[in-house]
Amino acid sequence: MRFRVRTAIALTVGLPLTLSAACGTTHENSGQGGQSGTHTACKGSGGHYLIGMSQANLAGEPYRQQMDDDIRAAAKGVPQFDVKFADAAADNVRQQNDVDNYLTQRIDLLIISPNEATPLTAVVKKAYDKGIPVLVLDRKVDGDSYTSFIGADNKQIGKQAGEFMADTVLPKGGKIVELKGLAGSTPAHERSDGFDEGIAGKSIQIVATADGDWLREKGQQQMDALLKAHPDIQAVYAENDEMAEGAYLAAQSVGRAGDIRFIGIDGLPIAAGGIKAVEAGRLAATFVYPTGGSEAIAAAKKILVDCQPVDKKQTLPTQLVTKDNAAAVYKANGGS
Repeated sequence: MRFRVRTAIALTVGLPLTLSAACGTTHENSGQGGQSGTHTACKGSGGHYLIGMSQANLAGEPYRQQMDDDIRAAAKGVPQFDVKFADAAADNVRQQNDVDNYLTQRIDLLIISPNEATPLTAVVKKAYDKGIPVLVLDRKVDGDSYTSFIGADNKQIGKQAGEFMADTVLPKGGKIVELKGLAGSTPAHERSDGFDEGIAGKSIQIVATADGDWLREKGQQQMDALLKAHPDIQAVYAENDEMAEGAYLAAQSVGRAGDIRFIGIDGLPIAAGGIKAVEAGRLAATFVYPTGGSEAIAAAKKILVDCQPVDKKQTLPTQLVTKDNAAAVYKANGGS
């Protein structure tokens, strides 16, 4: 039997999108086609293209810094590309303004990882309706006014995390808490819904949830409060590695790090990432969650240089990381 008590804590491949295969074709929306206008998406290999990358939040989110780094690295291999970067610093209005500034600069393509879905939907649609191809990374917007979404299946990852919690971490059942990401971002909802599916029918009792906004510091603060309210918890499901690490630090400060298990998501192949945290024993598991940076540049090249259509949805692979395979996964993903 599954128990669930919520406590408030204050604080594939989709259908291809039709693009003109003729370089230099002019129409209002290069993503939709068929409309008249002034934007020229594809000029072929002889063109030069300005790409705007709008990032949700770099401060305190190593995953987002890695995404930008992956875009930079991939773009070096496409001499026709000049990529500009903007950081919204977790501010929806600022990200809206960042995109508007890119439109003023007459970018040829927009890459965006939205801070939250609904507040960024209109400005993404604005760019798309102007004929600018739009690649949405990791976090979704409402509707389908974009050229391609690139990201992993967050609901499936959440489900796998729930199954690992129920089958491996607490096979006899137990009490856990859940640390959620930013409420308005789609991965937060999808990872939570998937986790619920993964523990369905199991004796896992979620005694409380709290919003950690993807940040280590806030995850630690929330875990401090959760431990006081629920000292008998046995495990933590955190929707990213940063919050999981914060929760670990909170447990460590009260001498509980050794008897509470922690699950995260992201699995960055860097020294301070989740794979190394699993290898070191701080996390019981994480899931590799690709940034989509290299895939975004590949899609941009296909649209702008090769004059080819791209899939409306590009689902990236993920992988469960445990103590048994952490070292191998780290190496396979380019860690050093």
